[in-house]
Amino acid sequence: MSGPDRDMATTIGEAIARRAERHAGKSGFAIIRYGRPALAARVALADLAEKSLDVQYYIWEADATGRILAERLIRAAERGVRVRVLLDDINLSGQDAGIAALDAHPNAEIRIFNPFANRRWRVFDFVADMVRVNHRMHNKMMIMDDIVSLVGGRNVGSHYFQAHSASNFRDLDIVGVGGIVTDTTNVFERFWEGPWSVPVFELVDRKYGFNDHQVAIREIRSRIESDDYPFSPNADTHELVTRLESILDDLVWAPGRIVWEDPAAIYNDGEGGRMNRALFDRLGQLDSDLLIESAYFVPGSNGIAEAKSLGQRGVRVRVLTNSLAANDVLAAHAGYANYRRGLIEAGVELYELRPFPGPVHKKVVSIDSKAALHTKAMVFDRKDVFIGSFNLDPRSSWINTEAGIYVESEGLAQQVIDYMDEGVSPQNAYRVLMNRDGSLRWRIETDDLQVDFGRDPDSRWYQRCLAGAIGWLPIERQL
Repeated sequence: MSGPDRDMATTIGEAIARRAERHAGKSGFAIIRYGRPALAARVALADLAEKSLDVQYYIWEADATGRILAERLIRAAERGVRVRVLLDDINLSGQDAGIAALDAHPNAEIRIFNPFANRRWRVFDFVADMVRVNHRMHNKMMIMDDIVSLVGGRNVGSHYFQAHSASNFRDLDIVGVGGIVTDTTNVFERFWEGPWSVPVFELVDRKYGFNDHQVAIREIRSRIESDDYPFSPNADTHELVTRLESILDDLVWAPGRIVWEDPAAIYNDGEGGRMNRALFDRLGQLDSDLLIESAYFVPGSNGIAEAKSLGQRGVRVRVLTNSLAANDVLAAHAGYANYRRGLIEAGVELYELRPFPGPVHKKVVSIDSKAALHTKAMVFDRKDVFIGSFNLDPRSSWINTEAGIYVESEGLAQQVIDYMDEGVSPQNAYRVLMNRDGSLRWRIETDDLQVDFGRDPDSRWYQRCLAGAIGWLPIERQL
């Protein structure tokens, strides 16, 4: 059951319903800028659930954060909450037994999207069944009791929640309440019920029972107790829950919709690209500016042509993406690098995230934890916002499934702009410029200091060589 009757059946649902009555036809939204509160929000959804939890992720790391959230979902199942988890198979090699043991709880069900047929030697599937296994589910969402949804760019893993000692991602989530949740739930149901989602128990060689489940959850809880975790999720979640009323009061109420790619379409060659077309069509209506933050940015010749057209119309375009040293996917950077000069010639203000943010000195100061960009967000004319899993690259456009929330709100747009402005600040990013001879330079500039680099800053020679070599390969559509 969903809708108002379901809303009124839960404690938080009653609080949301009271506010929704004052905003007919609109949904309530909030963004989550930073990793630590992003984990607290997910734990809070698991802890506060009274009826159901629907969870869909591309990557779920078997690390400290992954264990924490998995344990909270099982706690919810132990309370009688129906827990459904849909995971893409790309990162689950060797984990079938553990996942099947968690699935053995009567209130928990785990399905795997587009599973590899060969559970041990996946490389054989890439050779024999490449067309099928190349399509992945890149979505990231969590829905509680059909009354709160959380959608964005973050997977589950310590890198996404400011909890990794070596490297952490800059990313963004959007929380929604009201009508948007019904739409998000319908999308989840489409993925969950489709033939591409296979119950994990069908992928293992024996039946896993409740004894297996108890052994697995005891192991997870033991590992959580011994994990050297940098902060307390319990304290953060408690603080969030105590502020719940004020958080609900601060929601931005506006028209919004979920934009997504149907998994059936990507399997039918030529029918995909719905998200790409929806966002691309919005560019034709732009009046003033377009702000983009995309972890992987491969605009292609069509993107360059569109950038030129926008520039000729007087539309300002600003892009923040990863630098070579910050990018965790070298091939994606290679594809992007082929278009840097074209973007700048088209008038695009181009920025790349610094891997080691910090104060600007003659020698740029590094910090212990390396930064990388994972955000996928756009702001149109400072009044419409898109936040989700969709990168501006061919893989998101034509190969993977994606999902995101589009909101028409100047207030929410300003919040996202503030976040984006922080990203392109000299402390966090290089401005990429082009010299008269066509060579590039990377600049960090403050009121009293300017530092220029003649090649990709903080990168190693072998990274530059390998990226250059990959850039010559005819693989752009796979990036």
